[in-house]
Amino acid sequence: MNNALEPDSSAQVSIESANSVLARKGRSFHWARHLLGATHASRATRLYRFCRYIDDAADENRSDVLGKQALENVVAALRLDQSDDPIIRDGLSLMRECGIDPDVMLDLIEGVQSDLDLVRIADMDSLLRYCYRVAGTVGLMMCKVLDTNVRQAFPHAVDLGIAMQLTNICRDVTADAVVGRRYLPASMVGDLAPERLVNPASELRATLQACVAKLLDCADTYYASGERGLPHLPLRARASMLVAARVYRGIGVQLRARQHVYWTERAHVPPWGKVFITSHALLMSPLKRAFWWPPSQHDAALHLALQNSPALRSAALLRHAV
Repeated sequence: MNNALEPDSSAQVSIESANSVLARKGRSFHWARHLLGATHASRATRLYRFCRYIDDAADENRSDVLGKQALENVVAALRLDQSDDPIIRDGLSLMRECGIDPDVMLDLIEGVQSDLDLVRIADMDSLLRYCYRVAGTVGLMMCKVLDTNVRQAFPHAVDLGIAMQLTNICRDVTADAVVGRRYLPASMVGDLAPERLVNPASELRATLQACVAKLLDCADTYYASGERGLPHLPLRARASMLVAARVYRGIGVQLRARQHVYWTERAHVPPWGKVFITSHALLMSPLKRAFWWPPSQHDAALHLALQNSPALRSAALLRHAV
């Protein structure tokens, strides 16, 4: 006879599997995860795995057609609230447990689906809309995972996701170009074919470096807004998200140190750098009022690109981000 007090072994296996995915593919978040309490750490790890599953469905299938079909299967599972796939099933369970709005996840999937089309970002507003879909949505879901239902927190969570995605784009210009994607806006670099970004000609390099510099400056603005919203989170979650943001921001610091040259090697924060960033954040930030008290209001100018887009007038955005 089953003992009701015994832990669910399948659930434990699921959590261990999710942690393995986080350790391999989300090292900055895996580092910051250790500051969370057990429940929040488990939830955050499961959310990361579900989002990574969606991302990999697009990137790791043998063709774009198969990738789109895999994403449509996830959409169908969200609408039916059931699936035979264990990872999707666990993701759906997490969404019910935390009260995550399915429309937010659908916005994420729409962003990931766009990667399977021709990726040629036109301008900064288009880039910010893309960043909202693939990363700002994750910020919204993290609020729920961390038991934060304060509406004022949501726009700042979106901003932190946007900031991290901008950093990610600057770091991975070469990797994205190799698979035929150009996220650097044409308004900044011209309508370049992605292959021209891999090992750029000397006459292009100054333009590309200037673009990366501008995107990192933009990311810093969104990081600042994201951090201003952290006081809405429980204390341990606040510390964890602060460390995650600072470590990820450190990738941009590395790029700046090499004059925004992205094509020689992939920028990363070494282990000693993570220790320094973490120590500085945890020792110095609590001395500032901003760590304890949220701002009176969000800077609406940061979401103008979202508000002015008919394509983003979705229920999820209206309810949470704007």
